[in-house]
Amino acid sequence: METQTATTQANLTPAEALIRLQEGNARFVTNRQANRDLMQQVETTSEGQYPFAVVLGCVDSRVSPELLFDQGVGDIFSARIAGNFVNEDILGSMEFACKVAGSKLILVLGHSKCGAIMGACDDVELGNLTGLLSKLKPAVEAISLSDGEERTSRNSAFVQQVAEKNVALTIEAIKQQSPVLNEMLEKGEIEIAGAMYDVDTGIVTF
Repeated sequence: METQTATTQANLTPAEALIRLQEGNARFVTNRQANRDLMQQVETTSEGQYPFAVVLGCVDSRVSPELLFDQGVGDIFSARIAGNFVNEDILGSMEFACKVAGSKLILVLGHSKCGAIMGACDDVELGNLTGLLSKLKPAVEAISLSDGEERTSRNSAFVQQVAEKNVALTIEAIKQQSPVLNEMLEKGEIEIAGAMYDVDTGIVTF
């Protein structure tokens, strides 16, 4: 598998960048990962990096973007925070990734059985985690349930709905809070997409 270069990155469209991630997950799920010389990639990227995408994911140990998208050294920027939401620092990192370093795609990646989402649903309070979980509350509050349905982590369907809504709200937050990225999106220079990873199957649904 080739290492990303300035030329391969420049020639890649946002749509093709998304396809690369889709194809990578298909390889991961079927246990047919691409053959790579990772140390060769370390050497090749030592003088510069040209990732084609930035993935915003959760810190969950089961959801490593490089693994589940079958990517190598220098292929993607990986931003990770519990609950995969954006703040000023992550937005700045995304702006660097796309405007400065040339990435063509931002993928917001949520996942099933997310502990952060469960914590937000259950109103967990614990040190600095309390403030973090408050960032996920808009997604919790956006989900309507029928009378009598439980709005806690014991309702797995509710948790899944909140996780999916959180991805959608995060995409909107990127557009609204980063004029730099929104302008690139409107010009077709980048794409912003969402996806959900299933921790039971390894499958990413885009």
